[in-house]
This record gives sequence, structure tokens and C-alpha cells, in this order.
Amino acid sequence: MPITPSLQPSIKPCMKPSREAIDSIVRMALLEDAPWGDLTSQTLIPAAAMVTAHLVAREPGVLCGEDLVTAAFTLTDPAITTHFHINDGQAFAARAVLATIHGPARSILQAERIALNFAQRLSGIATLAAAYVRETEGTRARITDTRKTTPGLRLFERYAVRCGGGHNHRFSLSDAVMAKDNHLAILAASGTGSLTQALTEARASLPHTTHVEVEVDRPDQVAQLEPILASCVDTVLLDNFSIADLRTTVQQIAGRALVEASGGVTLDRIREIASTGVDIISVGALTHSVRALDIGLDIDIDIEIDPADIA
Repeated sequence: MPITPSLQPSIKPCMKPSREAIDSIVRMALLEDAPWGDLTSQTLIPAAAMVTAHLVAREPGVLCGEDLVTAAFTLTDPAITTHFHINDGQAFAARAVLATIHGPARSILQAERIALNFAQRLSGIATLAAAYVRETEGTRARITDTRKTTPGLRLFERYAVRCGGGHNHRFSLSDAVMAKDNHLAILAASGTGSLTQALTEARASLPHTTHVEVEVDRPDQVAQLEPILASCVDTVLLDNFSIADLRTTVQQIAGRALVEASGGVTLDRIREIASTGVDIISVGALTHSVRALDIGLDIDIDIEIDPADIA
């Protein structure tokens, strides 16, 4: 699945996770994988052995995770050096050498799996996001992720979506008002007033910077949109709507709010969904069911051992 250069995003330093966040998650992963060290390498590999290894792509894709890979090796052993030949957000071909690593053999072997786990999963997300973005080229639709992320890895998985040219939805429950089906059902059953009234009162008390979104999950609810739009909602989420219903509802809203489509979004349907005129297409599959990209670590067979170290 080739990635066209025009769709390769420019990843600015401010878009990357912080060094503190990277080190924290990598340290936890390293501790989980080798709580008392790498018993196999410590038993079989000479302490003085130095090797050069290459991070190699087995298939084409988009890179994400260079800082986490580097941290996995450096936090295992500061004597390891890691040099990436391409950067996050850039496409690569099968058999491309993505990075070169040099240092103590024991330490490289100990960090290998953690480094690969991050590179494979995050590059898989970036590659899939790029494929979705490519299918929406020429439309107004923006591809976004959802909160369906691996617990503890949301910051990094959503960064991977950006590396693929996609965008992020709200990061957490604290970031925006988003009234979904269960909220609406409880509100209706409570008898405390209409959704329009609740939204109007909420808008009056919320900071002016707070985004408000409401989900509509059945076409028969579209008739209720007029009072909802009048309450100054920012986005209307249309969940599991047919192509015809999406197109009709976009025309009804007529630019008075952003229109988001979700539910049943697959790569073979994304172009058709985008053609309806929706502004946003949220894709949970970007993070909750992505396939890890096939990336391996190949070690040079020439092993360096300083005789002075084993004398």
C-alpha cells in the first residue's frame, strides 16, 4: 500500500509526546519485560560483545515511534547509540533500513522486543491512518481517532494517528461536552427537562471555549435537530447512518454545525462516506483493531570483542 509523498505529514516538535512521557512509559515496559534482567543474554552472550543492528521494514508503511525506540535502547544501556534514517510521519518501502543501532550485544538483545513492540504498533496505526486519509483526498472530510485506545498508551497511539496525517478527537472526558446515546437515554428518563433545555443551560454555564457535541443514532431523530441546533451545539454526530441519510442530514444542517460520521466506517466505505459532505469521520479501528506492522531487528554477524575486556 504505497503512501504518496503529498500525504506525508510534517511532524512538528510540538506535536510529539514529551520526553518525560516517553521515558515513563518505556521504563514501565522495560521493567515488565526484564524485571531482573535478560537471563538468556546474560547466560550466553559475552559481556564484551559489541554489535551493530538494523531496524528493517518487512513491508511498506509510515514510521512512528522513533523516540520510543531510541528510549528503549538508551534506558536499557546508555552505551547504545541509535540513528534513524527516516523520521516519524515519513513513508518507507519494504526492506528499508529504518534505523541503525550499535552497542553492547547483551543490552541490545534485552531492549529488542520493547523497541519493536512500540515501532510495530505505532507504525501500524500511522500506516492505517495514512490509508484512510488518502481515500478522503479531495473531500472536506477530516479523519479522526476515538477514545478506543490501549489503556496507558493513548498519548502515543493518537500521536501515531497524526503521523499518518489524521487528526485527534477529544483526548479525554474532561475536554468537551459530548452527549451520546446513554447520556440522552438517562436524561430523557430523568424527567428533568428536554435535551434542548439541558444544552442551552449547559452552554450558559460552560466556558466559551468548550466544544459541545450531540449524537444522533437514528434517522427518525433528525426531526429533533432544529431545536438542538438552536441551542448552539458545535457538532452533530451521526452514528451508523446510511449514505443517503448522511447526505440528507448534511443538507439539513447546512453548515450550522460540524457534521461527524461514525459507526461502520471501513476503508472500502470511507470514500463514499466522505463524499456525502460530512466534516469529520471518526474511526475507532485506527487504534482498537489495527494490525502491527512487520518490522524486525537484524543483527550484523560481525561481532566486536576487545581482547582487553576478556583478558
